[in-house]
Amino acid sequence: MDFLEAIFKNFVGFFGFNSLIAIIKSGDYDKLLTYEGFKSLMFPIMPFLLVIEIIRAGFYKRFKVIHYKLPFFSYVLNAFVGRVIAIAMVGLCIGLFEKYAIFKLSFTWYWFIYGYIVWEFGHFLYHYWGHKVRLFWCLHSTHHAPETMNLSVSYAHFFLEGPYADFIRTTVCILLGVPPAMLFVIMFIDGFWGGMIHIGENLVNDGRLGFLNNIILTPSHHRVHHAKNPLYMDTNFCNLLPIWDKVFGTYQNEDRKIPIEYGISRPMIKNSFLDAYFGEIVALAKDVHKAPGIKNKFLYLVMPPGWSHTGDHKMTTVVKKKYFEELQQTGKQPEANTNNNIPESQGGNPVALS
Repeated sequence: MDFLEAIFKNFVGFFGFNSLIAIIKSGDYDKLLTYEGFKSLMFPIMPFLLVIEIIRAGFYKRFKVIHYKLPFFSYVLNAFVGRVIAIAMVGLCIGLFEKYAIFKLSFTWYWFIYGYIVWEFGHFLYHYWGHKVRLFWCLHSTHHAPETMNLSVSYAHFFLEGPYADFIRTTVCILLGVPPAMLFVIMFIDGFWGGMIHIGENLVNDGRLGFLNNIILTPSHHRVHHAKNPLYMDTNFCNLLPIWDKVFGTYQNEDRKIPIEYGISRPMIKNSFLDAYFGEIVALAKDVHKAPGIKNKFLYLVMPPGWSHTGDHKMTTVVKKKYFEELQQTGKQPEANTNNNIPESQGGNPVALS
């Protein structure tokens, strides 16, 4: 019975029913009109849509258990440890940096807009560095490892990525005057939309969402972000508002004529959770071990994935430059390009994990 009860509690926790059940048991339905009540209604939406997505995939005979293996094991592994550390990191940052805020804001609609723009800047920084600093890429690469796109991918994270992300985003917001109460509301909106943009083709084939594609970052934009096509690499780092992507030149719309190829470009062991979760860390450790001198060892940690002390760089910037040069020489239009992808980590062979 204890085992069945534990399964039931985990089931309820995954679908986010805990708060809603508590309100129903209390009989105080006025709580549904509060912020906490609103969250209790919103939390179950994404897990529910994930189930619908799986059912539709099965109906169209596109469902494969392997497409959900990495997110499932990541969720189980991260359910307690990663979440607790991330929450603690937010509290730590607020406690450390709130007294150094350049000014104090009131919780009004116009300052909320300011606060969200600041949050997106913090999100852009964390996400950009997650692609451009190899040590941080080791924390972020697990999220890019799945070779299909579906809502479960939003659960595929290395357990230390959340604390790293929240340290950057929370620190930026607090120092720039965003009050904690406003920050928590923003984090809720960001978390909800951050999950929804992973919705797959089995549920929404055209992720551009009509006119919204010109206003916010849609599932289409995030599919582009997860692509390993040279045209799409390292783009769309924001989460809801594309402000900073447009400022820094990383904004990219989806070209529907180019099939998206998901995953990371390092050769991986097929269907290996351990390779997807720890592979980049192992590859980095090997490169650091082989690198001559302290300087080169350090550079492998902070330079972009694909950097090499030999000068034979295989970074995204190199791949994209070569790709566009070839397009210019041949006069062709951009197209899917599987064979010419360059591994993002230095090692050219799959990491020896199973």
